[in-house]
Parts: sequence; C-alpha cells; structure tokens
Amino acid sequence: MRVEILGCSGGIGGNALRTTSLLVDHDILIDAGTGVNDLPLPALAAIDHVFITHAHLDHITCLPFMLDSVGDMRNTPLTMHATQATQDIIRKHIFNWQIWPDFSEIPSPENPFLRFNTIEVGKSLVIDERSITALPANHTVPAVGYQLQDLRSNASLVFSGDTTSCDPLWEMVNAIADLRYLIIEAAFPDSERELAILSKHFCPSLLLEELVKLKSAPDIFVTHAKPGLFGQIERELRQGVGDRNIRMLTAESVFEF
Repeated sequence: MRVEILGCSGGIGGNALRTTSLLVDHDILIDAGTGVNDLPLPALAAIDHVFITHAHLDHITCLPFMLDSVGDMRNTPLTMHATQATQDIIRKHIFNWQIWPDFSEIPSPENPFLRFNTIEVGKSLVIDERSITALPANHTVPAVGYQLQDLRSNASLVFSGDTTSCDPLWEMVNAIADLRYLIIEAAFPDSERELAILSKHFCPSLLLEELVKLKSAPDIFVTHAKPGLFGQIERELRQGVGDRNIRMLTAESVFEF
C-alpha cells in the first residue's frame, strides 16, 4: 500500500499549503481537500473511492470539482464512503442543486457520476486486499478517522482526521497489532489552547496528554497545523515529546507498507 500526502495543512496560502487529502495507491482518496487540485485529469479520473472523515470544507472542497471535471471520463460512478450523518450533511448542503448539482442524479439516477456508501465505525471495507476501517473521532460535527491496512504485508496506518480527546479511538488503535504509522492532528499552538478545546482540535500539550493512552510505538506524524503556525507547533511538540518519535507531516510525503 502506498499513501501519498496531497495536503495536510489547516488552511491555504502559498504553494506548499494544501488542505487535507491522502491518495492511497492510485484509486482511493481519504478526504478531498485542496491538495487534490494538483492531480492531473487522468489521475483524477482513476480515483474510484473517496472516504470522507467529516463534512468540513477543508476536507471535501475538491470532491464537487472532481465530479464536474472527470465524471464524463469514467465508466462507473465514483463512490463516496461516509457515515450516514456525514452523508446527510453533504447531500443537504453541497449536492443540493443550489450550492452544486446533485451528481448522484447526473447524467441520470440510473447511471450517475456519484454514488454514496454508508460506513460504520468499527466495520471494515476491503478493496483489492486493502482494508479500510472507520475509527471513532470527537469533533464539532460527526467525524471518523481511518485505519488503512495492507492485508498482504499486515501493516497499518491510522489517520485520526479532526479530533480532540477520544477514548474510544485509543481503544481501537491499541487493538491494532500491526500499527506502523499514526497521523494525528494538532491545529493550534499552546497559546491558543482554549480555542483548540472550543473547536475540538488538539494543540501540542493536549496531544501529548492524549498520546499517553497509546500503548504501541508507531512513527507519529502531526497534521493540520494552521497556516503560519507550523513552526511554533513543531517547537512545542519537540519540547514535550519525550521518547516518542513525532514529526510534522508535510505535503508530498509518501508512506509505503
């Protein structure tokens, strides 16, 4: 399994700042933030599945544009996988014929560009020997993270999505025997700890408190830093990291396992 980070910033601005999206091999996206914009049309057309963590714009922005750009280049619908709660939000507020056309009805309901698949926390979907499992998350809207597991190599990557303290997440993560990588968020520096709490994100001190619950020792990468705060968040993590192997995630990073 190959996972390329297309975007991992909490905002935009400058060529390096793109919002959240992970490309799994050539045909699966985890979220569809502005990082997707860099893919050429043939690569966009090759994506068959998009797994959404939650409905905030920085995680779904490019999904409507993808469908508009390459829907007619495909022979089958693109499948958006999300919880029912997240589907309901996206269908009501995005694909509603007011903000954007409903591509689940275009060019016809029988042969659309988009179809929806409902996922549930704890249940896995296997696509060509790759298992994707929704994990619990705790955010201001219904949200999940994902475990990506290559069934051939028996190795896993966990992506938390946007979350704050979430004991059910750690219960599931600690049950993963083959966890190699953990990508988890820290959106704000400690000087904005109260804002992090209010918006249900982590700052370095909150994240380090939470990582005490992690029983294994994967490589840890921190994502979703707000623009202009990357360096401050990185410094604060280094000061309190202890024995953990924690690094800041950057766009164009690649994980192979």
